[in-house]
Amino acid sequence: MKRVHFLSAFAYLAVALAFSFASASDPGPLQDICVAIDDIKEGVFVNGKFCRDPKLAKAEDFFTSGLNIPGTPNALGVNVTTVNVDRIRGLNTLGISAVRIDYVPYGQNPPHTHPRATEILFVLEGTLYVGFVTSNQLNNTLIAKVLKKGDVFVFPIGLIHFQFNIGKTNAVALAALSSQNPGVITIADSTFGADPPINPDFLAKAFQLDPAVVKALQAKL
Repeated sequence: MKRVHFLSAFAYLAVALAFSFASASDPGPLQDICVAIDDIKEGVFVNGKFCRDPKLAKAEDFFTSGLNIPGTPNALGVNVTTVNVDRIRGLNTLGISAVRIDYVPYGQNPPHTHPRATEILFVLEGTLYVGFVTSNQLNNTLIAKVLKKGDVFVFPIGLIHFQFNIGKTNAVALAALSSQNPGVITIADSTFGADPPINPDFLAKAFQLDPAVVKALQAKL
């Protein structure tokens, strides 16, 4: 029964991916398919990856499995299983990707951005508090909502957003993104975990923190 439920959810995700393709931020493809390869001697460079001769394409180039298996949570209680062009080589030039996100109780996907993609999130199980923050131009407004099983939420391209499992049970979500390689910038890691470190006095003034707090955060991250 759970397998049927998961497959129906993935069918929904496929529809979401189709819509994301219509407004994909990646350049439009110039050919039917462009299966990614790593060896430049075997193909030509198009849209970020080299392409295999399309006549040599096979079903495995457009397939992956295992997305029904929960991932191992990190220190924040979340795991993101990515399905992008590195996992499905046939996604190259198609402007789409997907992720499965697993959350333990009170686990969080911390504030982050995808610089090249809008994200549409579908809750499979659990209760999530999610939201995004608009730009300075719109007064850094928080737009947030509690989502339950079957709910859908959109995070606009480039805006800081987050998800937090506020339930007492595990939560699972699937998301589609409008890029084959959307990228991710985790705000805390990028700011306080930069290598080499950003000057702590600068960060202390920028965030109105004591320099000692900044140094402690940098040491931790």
